[in-house]
Amino acid sequence: MKKILLTIILSAVGFALPIITPISTVEINGTAKDMVLNGDNLVIATDMGHIEIYNTVKKEKIREIHIPNVKDFMGDEIPARVMSTDIIDGKYLLLSDSGKNGYTNLFIYDKNLTQILSPKDKEAIIKARFIDKEHVLLGYLSNEVSLLNLKTKKERYRVQLSESKFSDFALNEDKSKVVFACESGVLNLVDVKSGKVIKELKGQNVDNVYRVDFKKDTIAGAGQDRRGSIYNASNGKGTYIAGDFLIYSTALSPSASKVAFSMDEKNNITIYNTSNKSKIALLKGQKSTLNVMIFKDENILFSASDDSTIMVWDLTK
Repeated sequence: MKKILLTIILSAVGFALPIITPISTVEINGTAKDMVLNGDNLVIATDMGHIEIYNTVKKEKIREIHIPNVKDFMGDEIPARVMSTDIIDGKYLLLSDSGKNGYTNLFIYDKNLTQILSPKDKEAIIKARFIDKEHVLLGYLSNEVSLLNLKTKKERYRVQLSESKFSDFALNEDKSKVVFACESGVLNLVDVKSGKVIKELKGQNVDNVYRVDFKKDTIAGAGQDRRGSIYNASNGKGTYIAGDFLIYSTALSPSASKVAFSMDEKNNITIYNTSNKSKIALLKGQKSTLNVMIFKDENILFSASDDSTIMVWDLTK
């Protein structure tokens, strides 16, 4: 009987979920609103009117790029909130609020700062990403998608995806497809070149999907309905993992074999095996509500939340 009990105890210990704490942190000036990874450089958008570029190998900030202040409703100058950023071939994108009627500013930095869109254009854009050096994909508050030519400042297309409010979008690796999330819980898979909807992904989320990620034909969605959804982009089939709280953020590893979800009110991050939904690890130490997470490789994860600290995690430690 003692041998049986010992075997049970050892088995339980062997299958205990690893609890992981951050291996390091990145301190920024402001709150991180968005971030992208370009090689070894992390490009971080802040609410203090600038982006910061941090080299993850040297573990140091290598530059900052600032945009002009805006005026609040009282007429006082304040830093613009940079909501979205990206980089391609040394060219940086900065999408910010303008302080005027919810309209946005779009800047491109390439040795000099050039303003592409201003409040005069009356555009309410939430997210932007480079498709190539001449084109930027835009996600509008109204859940419209458009492809903007930076030289002509004209749109190749603008497509209304639904009447629901836009939440987030994520491109696949070659930027040929994009998945759009909105408050309805339905995800729209869109062809980037034409703007045509390839298919609707639905059934796994029944409320607002805050964040999405898209890797290796796999799509992950972080839902207000406490569901972390996982879809196959090709066949449209999906499943979900139930959380204990609103799921604000998600990220897929480069191979899409692992998915990260913020699953509880303590801002812990749970790592799952994407294929069988088994738990791999629990990441503890996040201090506030998660905004965005990015896998650098299969084991290194960066997470940013509503504070000035970005956390770095190693799933092997």
